[in-house]
Amino acid sequence: MTRKSSAHSATKPLAWLLLFLAGVTPVGKLAAQDFTPPEAGGQESNQGIKIGFYGFGTRLGWDVEDGEAIISITFDLGNLGSDQVRLRPSAEIGFAADVNTYAVSAELIYRFTPDTEKAIPYVGLGLAIAGRDNCSIGGSCPEVWLQFVMGFEVKFRSSMNWLLEYHAEDALSRHRLFFGLTTRRGG
Repeated sequence: MTRKSSAHSATKPLAWLLLFLAGVTPVGKLAAQDFTPPEAGGQESNQGIKIGFYGFGTRLGWDVEDGEAIISITFDLGNLGSDQVRLRPSAEIGFAADVNTYAVSAELIYRFTPDTEKAIPYVGLGLAIAGRDNCSIGGSCPEVWLQFVMGFEVKFRSSMNWLLEYHAEDALSRHRLFFGLTTRRGG
């Protein structure tokens, strides 16, 4: 009986060593799975409403009448009936010598070409709620502005575009120019 237990105890360390070596020995090259996102610009027939976060942009601008410098951020929140009709809300802060202004807006943008093109011209309409410093003191504050947007994007990188925009705001009584970067759908 002592022989069986001594033989069993002699093979136990060898079994542990073999298990350890099997666990740490590389078996083969492991590869990560490739992911290719779906194409968005013109490749699919996206009829109907698609709401989601598809991208964002940042812009610097200038108000021609007031001489106001503007910082703005936009969001690409979806398609309305087509890939070329987009819902794009934005927020703006304007800095001037006498008073700062604030605006939030929602625009419908029609893009004339698919996102896969190198240059994408577009037009749009929107509504903005605009205010300024000490807005509660003024009688006509905040205001609702009707907006007209005209611009184009030019491919910068596979995931980014340069943009140049003209905004006619407050029923065509304010004129603003914007320059910035925006994320690109469909690369």
